[in-house]
Amino acid sequence: MTKQTKSDKDYSIYFQPPSLKDAKKRGKEEVAVHYDFAIPQELQQFGAGKKYLIRTYGCQMNENDTETIKGLLEQMGYTETEEKTEADVILLNTCAIRENAEDKVFGELGHLKPLKTHNPNLVLGVCGCMSQEEAVVNRIMQKHAFVDLIFGTHNIHRLPQLLRDAAFGKEMVVEVWSKEGDIIENLPRKRAGMKAWVNIMYGCDKFCTYCIVPYTRGKERSRRPQDVLAEVRELARQGVQEVTLLGQNVNAYGKDFEDIDYTFGDLMDDIRKIDIPRVRFTTSHPRDFDDRLIEVLAKGGNLVEHIHLPVQSGSTEVLKLMSRKYSREQYLELVRKIKAAIPNAVLTTDIIVGFPNETDEQFEETLSLVREVGYDNAFTFIYSPRDGTPAAAMEDNVPAEVKKQRLQRLNEALMESSLAANLKLRGQVVEVLVEGESKTNANVLAGRTRTNKLVHFAGPKSLEGRMAYVRVTDAQTWTLKGELVEEPLQLSV
Repeated sequence: MTKQTKSDKDYSIYFQPPSLKDAKKRGKEEVAVHYDFAIPQELQQFGAGKKYLIRTYGCQMNENDTETIKGLLEQMGYTETEEKTEADVILLNTCAIRENAEDKVFGELGHLKPLKTHNPNLVLGVCGCMSQEEAVVNRIMQKHAFVDLIFGTHNIHRLPQLLRDAAFGKEMVVEVWSKEGDIIENLPRKRAGMKAWVNIMYGCDKFCTYCIVPYTRGKERSRRPQDVLAEVRELARQGVQEVTLLGQNVNAYGKDFEDIDYTFGDLMDDIRKIDIPRVRFTTSHPRDFDDRLIEVLAKGGNLVEHIHLPVQSGSTEVLKLMSRKYSREQYLELVRKIKAAIPNAVLTTDIIVGFPNETDEQFEETLSLVREVGYDNAFTFIYSPRDGTPAAAMEDNVPAEVKKQRLQRLNEALMESSLAANLKLRGQVVEVLVEGESKTNANVLAGRTRTNKLVHFAGPKSLEGRMAYVRVTDAQTWTLKGELVEEPLQLSV
């Protein structure tokens, strides 16, 4: 069937846009778990002989969603390409957490418009967190009417039907569920390499004032323990070397269970017994980081010593404005407890500078906290308001130049902290999961330690996907250099 041009589109035929008002509601509706997912037989060869391309923006959750989207497309007969001009379907899996992430997506849409004009049969879609935002969908409809398909984070499993409707219909297909859906198990997934992500829960109920995620991802919904454990066991059977457990707030896992008392600490204790060399998790909220979890992590084994613990600010007053629900002192006490139980723990964090009303003195509190904790790394951001969040109603009253200066000073402090930590590893032997060739030198291998430090060293390409032992010979701010050694008697992290 020949596809119609965009000028013929009728938006009223297939139009289910997001609603911020509905997304803000937190009802008591029971979340069902479905185990019977299957692509309809008539769509299983819908993409035969066709190619797809996906651009992914944002966090590991989006990367994980992309794996599911790829799995769905390949079960429909599509094959992957990296060439835009070869693609029959192009999807942008988007992020809404920062303003510049949205700017990148709209910029990419502008670049794709000539391709769509040249090939009207190309199906161009936008999905992910941006698609859950009412203002974004309105902007796409008004200024990017050449887009064929918009779907959200709650209805990825509906992609086969939506893609069919977008390919054969005249109208822009928009299906975004503002209320989160059920949990769909047994979705296909296309994974690559020796690492794997495993969703353990969806959504977030923390409502930090700067964050749009509780509205784009919905309320907290935990997968059943037996389903998570079965997936991890299957990955172990496949030879996966490292699993990262994912959730907007992983240590809230299980709090929505009404029939069992089973926490994130319990889940980690069970996963600890599965034969996977390394287990990570991200991201965690300090408010839910309880003693049970610390107790389990201290058992070590395949539970790595790297803990990502977002602080966002070192000022109690700013933390109140952010609605983080902990104080500077409570955060530092949690750090003390973690380090007492896990002496070799490596902490990383997220920090926002220039939040509304942040004073010079409050920023100095953030700097002093960074030095006191001694982070090995951090993701740092200049505050930007997100439509629909409480902070967007606050006056963005920290001048842009001041924000830039604070970010520079913060990054300098973090560089100093990271270098000091790396220098301590010189001469020590670390276990490295080899990821492949270095991005900057094909003659050098790159891999990561248990604490997620990047290591470069010379060695045979056959080590890719395997563990190796490397003596650290040089330490730089963000990376380590080393030399391959035989298996040591004693390891550093």
